[in-house]
Amino acid sequence: MSAITIYHNPECGTSRNTLALIRNAGIEPNVIHYLETPPSRSELLALIAAMGMPVRELLRKNVPPYETLGLAEVRSDDELIEAMLAHPILINRPIVVSPLGTRLCRPSEVVLDILPTPQQGAFTKEDGERVVDESGRRIK
Repeated sequence: MSAITIYHNPECGTSRNTLALIRNAGIEPNVIHYLETPPSRSELLALIAAMGMPVRELLRKNVPPYETLGLAEVRSDDELIEAMLAHPILINRPIVVSPLGTRLCRPSEVVLDILPTPQQGAFTKEDGERVVDESGRRIK
């Protein structure tokens, strides 16, 4: 079995759906509750590099620290990283690391692109959207 890690927030529906899709592939991932155990600076930088995304794209904008810290005006990646390290709630999630890549899984079905094993059955998101059919094939 391949090693999969999810940076997870159990309060987030997208994160819960992503975790359920990983488990629907028969994989029990390493679950990191990133609000309780935030990544170190080097880990966060490695995740951003692996995802190939600008730092600002990983930043959550709909949480109070974003406005309070004036992050809309901040231009420096280093300042944004420091804000995410000081306030992990600013880190968008879920982030999944697999042997096939690292992705911010928004929407949750993005995880299907980096799972090394197929889905083992049907999957429906918490909101009722069908993502995987009874044969384990992605819908859409």
